[in-house]
Amino acid sequence: MKKPFFRAALCAAALVPALLSCNKPQQKAPAASAAPSDELTVVIGGEPDEGFDPCTGWGQYGSPLFQSTLLEFDKDMGFENDLAVEYAVSADGLVWTYRIRADARFTDGKPVTARDVSFTYNTAKQTDSEVDLTRMREARAIDDTTVEFVMESPMSTFPYITATIGIVPEHIYTANPQAYGQKPVGSGPYAFVQWDKGQQLIVERNEGYYGRMPAFKRITLLFYDTDAALAAALKGEVDVAMTIPSLARDIPGYTLLRCPSVDNRGISLPATPAGGRNPDGLPVGHDVTSDIAIRKALIYGIDRDAIVRDALRGYGRRADSACDNLPWWNPETKVADKDVAGQQAALEAALWIDGDGDGIREKNGIKASFDLAYPAEDGLRQAVALQFAQQVKALGIEVKPTGKSWDDIYRIRYETPVVFGWGAHNPMEIYNLFYGKYATQGFNNLTNAVNPTVDRYMDAALAALKPEEALANWRLAQWDGTTGFSSLGDASWCWIVDIDHLYFVRDNLDTGNQRIHPHGHGFPVISNVKEWKRK
Repeated sequence: MKKPFFRAALCAAALVPALLSCNKPQQKAPAASAAPSDELTVVIGGEPDEGFDPCTGWGQYGSPLFQSTLLEFDKDMGFENDLAVEYAVSADGLVWTYRIRADARFTDGKPVTARDVSFTYNTAKQTDSEVDLTRMREARAIDDTTVEFVMESPMSTFPYITATIGIVPEHIYTANPQAYGQKPVGSGPYAFVQWDKGQQLIVERNEGYYGRMPAFKRITLLFYDTDAALAAALKGEVDVAMTIPSLARDIPGYTLLRCPSVDNRGISLPATPAGGRNPDGLPVGHDVTSDIAIRKALIYGIDRDAIVRDALRGYGRRADSACDNLPWWNPETKVADKDVAGQQAALEAALWIDGDGDGIREKNGIKASFDLAYPAEDGLRQAVALQFAQQVKALGIEVKPTGKSWDDIYRIRYETPVVFGWGAHNPMEIYNLFYGKYATQGFNNLTNAVNPTVDRYMDAALAALKPEEALANWRLAQWDGTTGFSSLGDASWCWIVDIDHLYFVRDNLDTGNQRIHPHGHGFPVISNVKEWKRK
């Protein structure tokens, strides 16, 4: 189960169809007031509740900023060396060996050693947080620049983890683990200066940084709500301000940056009949969505482009999976939706008939009707739920959107369809969503769709020693021509939209080549801050 780590992030906007890079249309507007050339002021979302400690989750949805990572993502979501200079896996897939650079130092002047790396990973393994190191047995320093990670079982996805966990200094962390996240020390491109909770974070360039030196000496990150962010941009007080679709507009001196994301919104569709229980005794299953004819009708009968237009004001694109456009996505699984007539016929053939003329089909005395839960405070998910419910009326299916607290959603998540949000830079997310062995444990395989063929492909993907072999198996798990967990196969999720992350950006600022953003926590827009510069 993922532990909530960030305060409610500003709801980001949606994605431009077919875009894989940020779209920055030209605007004819006078320049806003100039800021110092080597300083930045950025209104950001996702202030961390627990501080800036990688061992408890900081950096999982964007660069850890203060701390180095062993690897980092390139513009194509491949890997580049950061703290590491090389890495390799053993022939049995159980030991990953990373050699780190010898010139890296923490901002207190102490060298970064393999012992700091092993300490970070062993500590992170013990925490209940976003960091998932359950497959790692231990990390051990071999010498000052060599660290080995010993796995319980092969894990080809381990490099994705090493691109997100920042390295902490053992000598500072052990002195006061609880205090570290409040005043972090690292070896990354920026050094911590000041955190005024609920207001701002100030960082300064790490002049001893070993890598590409950022252009900006000082960055002030402001934790404003969306209305205050818009007001600051309208006054020309900030260089970058996060926003949402309902507030997106032309502002003189700014361009609206539309960052593609894999920050999706999809609906879980319980795939087994009601009456089951998970290991903790929570109810599992639903008598309507357990029929694959219903699930397929919902997936193929809706108009995703219309939901992007109406619920997201056009700031998004349709979602076909949980990992659209990432290297492990299988493009064969793209959904041919808007098939209302075809799905009406399929439901008739599956004996879902509207016998009493009330517009709702029934089968064996069960109405094609169900509640659809969404977090009551989330306006975007509410809008998606309402649009979805309106559209599926044409199929003869009644969907009743219901706003609930997260506590309530946790209790009903295996028996009631829910509008969830996912999106990670790691194929382990689809493993967690669809692997059968761990179904209905925590947030693993919420829909209880168990497919042994899918599990075999996923096992092969994790055991693969070559990246291309792993990627091929992740794609086959989605669809192999006969079966898979995607909409073509088990169809236990109805993926609807990927949302753009929107920012007002001052016209004289170049924010570099933005990567596809993950789910909307953390600071993904500044994960490539080393590329930022004034025009």
